[in-house]
Amino acid sequence: MPPAIAATEVGRRFAGRWALRGASFEVGEGHTVLVYGPNGAGKTTLLRVLASALEPTSGSVSLYGQPAISQRARIGLLSHADGHYDDLSGADNLRVASRLGRLAGDVEAALERVGLAQRAQDLVRTYSAGMRKRLAFARLLLKAPDLVLLDEPYAALDTEGQGLVDELLAELRARGATVMVSTHQVARVAPRCDGALVVENGRVSRSTVPGDGP
Repeated sequence: MPPAIAATEVGRRFAGRWALRGASFEVGEGHTVLVYGPNGAGKTTLLRVLASALEPTSGSVSLYGQPAISQRARIGLLSHADGHYDDLSGADNLRVASRLGRLAGDVEAALERVGLAQRAQDLVRTYSAGMRKRLAFARLLLKAPDLVLLDEPYAALDTEGQGLVDELLAELRARGATVMVSTHQVARVAPRCDGALVVENGRVSRSTVPGDGP
């Protein structure tokens, strides 16, 4: 069985600057992997390349043994840019995503799961940053992707919202999804992970899960 992710010498350059260089690693299907490193290290670029939202300048990515771009239907990316339609309600945002992506998930159930049922009919422009993050998670739940790429999933969330992310990580793991989590909350996420990647100056290397010893 091929790995869920196989990256081979992947690089990405922006205006002459390498944001990502020579990244080679594999992630087994059903594994949860922590991605950590300083600001500007290349973590977001890495996740966007894996999601095929960015084309690599060099190297290649295969997902489940196939070119990454052919596997987009199996990928869920939660990024800094939430992509919501501000002049639609939360529920209508999910309905649009459901129609465009031909998703079979239950919109109402997804909103209930992330704690937005009472605000489902309100325009997204009235949502706080934390509520927008919750709506992004609801969209992810609708898609139920095999590969989940989370970029700073705890950002903008209050204590209750951060607890929700912990629960969702456990649920994704339980259903066998492959998950990569880029976060500065290393101590919180590390116990939930099977492995780790550290990103520094655009270079990606394997690491032990922090706290597991050498």
